[in-house]
Amino acid sequence: MKPALLAVTLTALLAPVFSHAAAPTVSAEQYAKVLAGSWRAPENVARDGYRHPQQSLQFFGLGPKQTVIEITPGNGWYSELLAPLLKDNGHYIAAVQAPTVSDYARKNEEKLKSKFAASPAQYTNAQVLEFDPKAPAFGQPGSADTVLTFRNVHNWVLADTAPLMFQAFFKVLKPGGVLGVVDHRAKDGASLEDIKHSGYLTTDYVVKLATDAGFKLEAHSEINANPKDTKDYPEGVWTLPPALTLGEKDRAKYVAIGESDRMTLRFVKPAK
Repeated sequence: MKPALLAVTLTALLAPVFSHAAAPTVSAEQYAKVLAGSWRAPENVARDGYRHPQQSLQFFGLGPKQTVIEITPGNGWYSELLAPLLKDNGHYIAAVQAPTVSDYARKNEEKLKSKFAASPAQYTNAQVLEFDPKAPAFGQPGSADTVLTFRNVHNWVLADTAPLMFQAFFKVLKPGGVLGVVDHRAKDGASLEDIKHSGYLTTDYVVKLATDAGFKLEAHSEINANPKDTKDYPEGVWTLPPALTLGEKDRAKYVAIGESDRMTLRFVKPAK
């Protein structure tokens, strides 16, 4: 029997949208400097228009003195921005799967460390932290201000480790700390099997993972929404850029759609 997603009504939870009225804790000039940084890979700069990094980080309340843990940063797309923004007064931690988990994990860590070594002026204070996805731990309890994860929750759902990951996020955050999540957004009512084959998650499901771990949903944003994404492709979300799994087949069509429609959620660990 295929497990179905619990129908969680989000009307009450998602009604309050985070206000951007307050000035960001990182200045516009600081964002402009890192976004234009010569250390950024050109292929990463090309994704800015889809991923809205400044608006996303402002929504999550990034501050220059925070301890921020980014979970599985991949090729370091957000590392290129977070590490230099936090270098002088904060602490950026890139949490990666231990190299013993898989050859893929080992290569990813090697590439990330090479990136950091190549630009010491930007990454000199960046830390790489290894974790076991089957028993994740991200530091001393209550030691982080913010945990961020971009397009990773679907992988943990596939691996059946998602509840453990969210519990570990809750543990490492200070009371009042923020968990920021961006991921591919499924159509409402998608089943768990749909998720596992498509890479798209329902917002209900992500909210349940977080609230089951103890978090409160504070706000949501449409910063990373893409109404052109129909979410019904032969190879799931990986059909779209940047993966373009089908290669040249209908490439122009998928490039025109752009990257996936994404939820952007801000959770908070309750102060008490």
